[in-house]
Amino acid sequence: MQLRRVGSSGLQVSRLGLGTMTWGRDTTPQVARQLVRAFVEAGGTLLDTAPAYGAGVAERIIGKLLHTELRRDQVVIATKGGFGIHDGQRVVDTSKRAMLDDLAGSLRRLGTDHVDLWQVHAWGEEPLDETLSALDQAVNSGMARYVGISNFVGWQTAQAATWQRAVPGRAPVVSTQVEYSLLARRAEVEVVPAARALTMGVFAWSPIGRGVLTGKYRRGTPRDSRGAQDHFSWFVEPLLEAKPQAITDAVATAADGLGLSPAQVALLWVRDAPGVTAPILGARTPEQLAPYLAVESQVLPSSIVAALDDVSGGPNLGR
Repeated sequence: MQLRRVGSSGLQVSRLGLGTMTWGRDTTPQVARQLVRAFVEAGGTLLDTAPAYGAGVAERIIGKLLHTELRRDQVVIATKGGFGIHDGQRVVDTSKRAMLDDLAGSLRRLGTDHVDLWQVHAWGEEPLDETLSALDQAVNSGMARYVGISNFVGWQTAQAATWQRAVPGRAPVVSTQVEYSLLARRAEVEVVPAARALTMGVFAWSPIGRGVLTGKYRRGTPRDSRGAQDHFSWFVEPLLEAKPQAITDAVATAADGLGLSPAQVALLWVRDAPGVTAPILGARTPEQLAPYLAVESQVLPSSIVAALDDVSGGPNLGR
């Protein structure tokens, strides 16, 4: 699998990332092992996780794999801090204390002395300079090699990156992670241009439109899908309305003409979109992951890319 540089930093990652949000809930440790094995054998390096995924179970699974299946230098481990589930409630706490506590917990669960990329999981109410000082401490202490942000809007992205550049010695923000797909192109308005201007990498989460662009919801909600699960139905339902379904139909039509699946077409569109470093795949099974790995050498025809741009919101001005 091809590698891409993360912004202007020295960090390089595979141009597909493997996400772990479902690990510990919908994906068992045994299945996770199969996913990682297939991903690494295909040349994948980027494993994206967070303390909030499975209440820490996802990180524990990776930690075990590092001691049984993988060499530490085979993978780029990206995790996050500042967000968690407490007493059933989503809590954002980006104070320096909470951030560094999160990192210490991540390192303990992962069984490693450092992560390759540590990201602020969400914008918080705490002073930004305090949050970013935690990133500085993490890099200066060796607990993190690089740092980034996640789920920041455009002005927040620019503010964080510019603050870190203002004084020599601060840890530069090398990446941002944001939802981006044919069903969620808002990142093109400000986040992707900000990342380009500030030479940051962009990781696209939910590149298959929260699973909707697979086409499996076109005739209802399959029982084994995320949309049928109480803890994920809220995540999928907004993309089951008329306009997203029209885009999904267009992707399916393109896929038929190319001899690909709709999911493969959706992935290729994001993977090769301007500014994107790597889409983060949320495959829950090896069967879901295999088709994505199979199109490593393929590129969508420019006419198909333009048609999909038009049907999903207009030209991508970065092309």
